[in-house]
Amino acid sequence: MAFEPPRRLVRALGETAPEGDDWLEKLPGLAREAVERRELTVERVQLPGGRSSLVVLVRRADGTPAVLKLAPPRARPESERVALAHWGGRGAVQLLEPVSEGAGGAEGSEGVLLLERLHPDVSVRTLPEAKALLEAAGTLRRLWVDPPEGHVFETVAERTGRQAKAMRAGADAAPEVAPLVDAALSAREELLDSPPEHRLLHGTFRQSKVLSGDRMPWLAVGPDPVVGEHAFDLARLVRDRVEDLIAQPSGATTTRRRVRRLAESLEVDRDRLRGWTLFRAVESGVRARRVGRERDAELLLEFASWL
Repeated sequence: MAFEPPRRLVRALGETAPEGDDWLEKLPGLAREAVERRELTVERVQLPGGRSSLVVLVRRADGTPAVLKLAPPRARPESERVALAHWGGRGAVQLLEPVSEGAGGAEGSEGVLLLERLHPDVSVRTLPEAKALLEAAGTLRRLWVDPPEGHVFETVAERTGRQAKAMRAGADAAPEVAPLVDAALSAREELLDSPPEHRLLHGTFRQSKVLSGDRMPWLAVGPDPVVGEHAFDLARLVRDRVEDLIAQPSGATTTRRRVRRLAESLEVDRDRLRGWTLFRAVESGVRARRVGRERDAELLLEFASWL
């Protein structure tokens, strides 16, 4: 079978690929090797697929349905592997290959994850908005656990520090966004001064990252794990369906109400949630502008201005 990467993956990785990166060119061969090594039968490549990995629906030698996921090193797949192993299927998709001693999994598994098959076309985003937020928040709560001892996960301070540098550069290139960037960076500094907890977080949680399963009704997929406070993880969920929020005459009021409800339902400080939501929205908006996604940038920066 030809493992043609979906156009969305090609476009997304092309936006962020460092000079000389040839992972996409190697991907078909990497996929064939991963399938042969595990004696898998390929059903199909999942379309439209993700923005950072190739997802292939497969069956194991005993006929069990599974998912084969291949991601480049810059997507931190080995960090995802360790987090999934630590969660052990509680609130998240089950890892089907063990994590060996040291970093990574078994031989030939670097950048390759074999996962429990969920229902890839059914996410909580298919539910009515209020129900979707409720189910997503309940799933996220199960992921907030103490990180493994001696972990090497990135911290919120480290990740947002890298992002802050790019945001400052973006503000220099587009002075009109400077006030929002300044507000977001000020919020970050204040929030990092006294974080209330240090837990293992999903890192990139949103409604589309929660899929229907057989073992449990809803399970999270695609983490980019990070260690920090709950409000950071919840912040990305606040802006879900941002295009619908922007289209509403009462979008700003709805957003503030969503912050309050999510904070109350997950026992997170409302002001901390608002601060991290501001930072993450501005960071995403500046990044979208940097790679030429002007429409996305406009939506995100307008949303950020409401906070």
